[in-house]
Amino acid sequence: MMEIETANQSEIVDITAGVERHVQESGIANGICLVYSLHTTTALIINEADDALLNDILDLMERIVPRGAGYEHDRGDGNAHAHLRAALLGSSVVIPVEKGRLALGTWQRVLFMELDGPRKRRISIRVIREA
Repeated sequence: MMEIETANQSEIVDITAGVERHVQESGIANGICLVYSLHTTTALIINEADDALLNDILDLMERIVPRGAGYEHDRGDGNAHAHLRAALLGSSVVIPVEKGRLALGTWQRVLFMELDGPRKRRISIRVIREA
C-alpha cells in the first residue's frame, strides 16, 4: 500500500519510484505489477512526466469535463467532474516486471492523478510472479 497526500484540487504526481520500490522489495524477478487507486475521484496513467505535458493533460480534462457544468451529481457533493474524469481515465495500470524492475519505456512514468483534492489517498500495489 502506498499513501499520497495531495496539495491541490487537481494535480498529477509521479509515483514511479515508490512503485519501483515495492517491486524490488517483493523479490519477484519476472511478472506483472498492478497499481490500483482505492478512490473514485482519482486516476492512474502511464505517460511522460514533463511539466508542460502534465499541465496540458490537466487542461484537457478541464475542457472535456468542466467543473460545474450542471451534472446531476453536483447537487450532492459538487464533485461530479472528478468522478467523470476518473471514469474516462481509469483506476489502474498494469506494468510488466522484468529482472526485478518495472519494464517501462524510456520516458514512461506511473502517474497518479488527483481529481478532487487536496486529500490523503491510498494506492494498492500488487506484484504477481510469472507462472
